[in-house]
Amino acid sequence: MKVEQFLEHHGIHSNPFAVEDAQTDTVFKNRCIDSTYHPAWQKVYGDPQDPSTSIVFGEKGAGKTAMRLQIVEHVAKYNEDHPDSRVYIIEYDDFNPYLDRFRDRMFGRNRYPEKALKQWKLWDHMDSILSIGVTQLIDQILQTRNAKPSACKIDPAEASKLDRSQARDLLLLAACYDQSTAETFKERWQHLRKKLRSWNPKSWWQFATGAAVSVATIALLITMLSRGSEASQPPWWLYVLLLVGGWAPWLWKAFRSTWKAWGIVKHVRTGNREVFSLSRLLMNFTLPEMSSQPLPTHDRTDDRYEMFDKFFGVLRSLGCTGIVVIVDRVDEPHLINGSPELMRLLLWPMLDNKFLKQPGIGLKLLLPIELTQFVDRETKEFYQRARLDKQNMIPSLQWSSEALQDVANARLAAVADKTPATTLRDLIDPAVSDQRLLEALRSLRVPRHLFKFLYRLMVAHANAYTDHAPQWKVSSQTFDSTLAVYQREQDAFDRGLGAG
Repeated sequence: MKVEQFLEHHGIHSNPFAVEDAQTDTVFKNRCIDSTYHPAWQKVYGDPQDPSTSIVFGEKGAGKTAMRLQIVEHVAKYNEDHPDSRVYIIEYDDFNPYLDRFRDRMFGRNRYPEKALKQWKLWDHMDSILSIGVTQLIDQILQTRNAKPSACKIDPAEASKLDRSQARDLLLLAACYDQSTAETFKERWQHLRKKLRSWNPKSWWQFATGAAVSVATIALLITMLSRGSEASQPPWWLYVLLLVGGWAPWLWKAFRSTWKAWGIVKHVRTGNREVFSLSRLLMNFTLPEMSSQPLPTHDRTDDRYEMFDKFFGVLRSLGCTGIVVIVDRVDEPHLINGSPELMRLLLWPMLDNKFLKQPGIGLKLLLPIELTQFVDRETKEFYQRARLDKQNMIPSLQWSSEALQDVANARLAAVADKTPATTLRDLIDPAVSDQRLLEALRSLRVPRHLFKFLYRLMVAHANAYTDHAPQWKVSSQTFDSTLAVYQREQDAFDRGLGAG
């Protein structure tokens, strides 16, 4: 007997439990994303009109990634309905590029994961988040091909709404944080400047002065040489002095730009900038502009908060009144490799009330349950700094047996060909009582284990019968034996001794 034959008999055209990861789960993304929720959904999502921070701890398979996809989907729909008060989404879920660049700056034993992560600070998180947000925004303004789709659509024509100071701010943000590889760094920045129609002639007066003095000096030299009298020739050092004096303003600006570029490259430890190319871009700004603007040239958060303010100011002019940053997949970077202690070193700098409670910015931290053991052992100073009591914290993303049954029924309904749709109860022999079924679901705890178990249950049932003598209900014996085997594997996985 085939599983497909069993499902078709119940009016189900595909197996809704075959996929275990929400990122590749088409049943969830196409049919359940706006109808199947965890009971704590509203507390996590909040109100997009005034984004709020929430911190969620959940075990593997509890639905953290599914919740991230739901947040993105709901924000996208909200943005369609509210074009003048959209919410800008930043998905901070791929730490590998930033951790790799950060670690590349270390030497010797400091490259060991634990030693490297001990040097990771809050401003490194802020630089990484700004890199994602700025790159996404510029991708949309320049209509970059193959750019990652965004839940907040920005019309490139809206870039004309930016005034001169905001255009300057966006160009500075691009110089510091744009990480796109679609074009060369210089070409992309020049294209952005043309799109913003930002051109400041004052930034070129030093070069113009140097060029004019050079032309005048050469003309003077040719004139004096044409007279042919060496006795009346000025000393050679006078020409050198004229050239140095003419180019002195430009040389001073080049030095200041190089110094600023060196500071940015040194202190933005998650970036991929080079001093020479960055200094050439900074030459397009006047000295007063560079001196008066906050730039990430120090190991501190003050400059980054001001850069966040500038980025938010640009977004407001483009019709965005809020920002949501989603932090997910913290255990997946190869430098972390699932280690709870390394996850703590990476995440703890972010647990700062000032950072988590920025006006108009909501952070959604979807964190592994293993981190709760460290939260429980923290000091009074940590709690005063993090103020977890104000962060909409959910200590455990738990699922009741009834909630898991609703999830299973919703997925069956999503792939059903008949009305009313088949339920989980319809697939299992009445010999398995409702109470026994709920107890089994309670032992599975999370949706991922639920899906794995139900998939195995259908396979075991199909293998127990032939095509010519099929059975359309899963027997009590098959249910109990499959559950017992799966629970042993689940226990091994919980102890870190199995694949799950």
